[in-house]
Amino acid sequence: MTKTVKDYIRSIVDFPHEGIIFRDVTTLFADARGFRMAVDQLLTPYTGMNIDKVVGLEARGFILGGAVAHQLSTGFVPIRKKGKLPGAVISEAYTLEYGEAVVEIHDDALKPGERVLIVDDLLATGGTAAAGITLCERLGAKVVGCAFVIDLPALGGRELLESLGHEVHALTSFEGD
Repeated sequence: MTKTVKDYIRSIVDFPHEGIIFRDVTTLFADARGFRMAVDQLLTPYTGMNIDKVVGLEARGFILGGAVAHQLSTGFVPIRKKGKLPGAVISEAYTLEYGEAVVEIHDDALKPGERVLIVDDLLATGGTAAAGITLCERLGAKVVGCAFVIDLPALGGRELLESLGHEVHALTSFEGD
């Protein structure tokens, strides 16, 4: 039987808190065939499109985004948690389930008019991705798509990003959270 990306993802019960099922993509990354499959499937809808940069969201989005950027022969830009980037940055706060977080991008990472693809491993509530989109747009870039390995539809992230006018591509989904 042919494996799918979902077959390479490990589910860990009660991590990081009781009642949570953590979808662990490190098992996907560790398998050469699974990792290649995920990267190929992430970039397929964007092959042939004019994409200037791939933007990866911390931290697993760096692994995926770097590989996708390589395959698309384009540059890679990280969006990091506050205080992790050297040099001048712009910041965007977003709401978490229990508080607020801040992500940053170098203030010269994108040029006005550049077309970017946002990549991450997981789409849950969409807060991080929405903050990343805002940062890209504040620098004048146009987000042409958002690609994820996993979508957790019950948490509303896809709905949020689509309501903001952005296309969402996810390789698999898990019901519940």
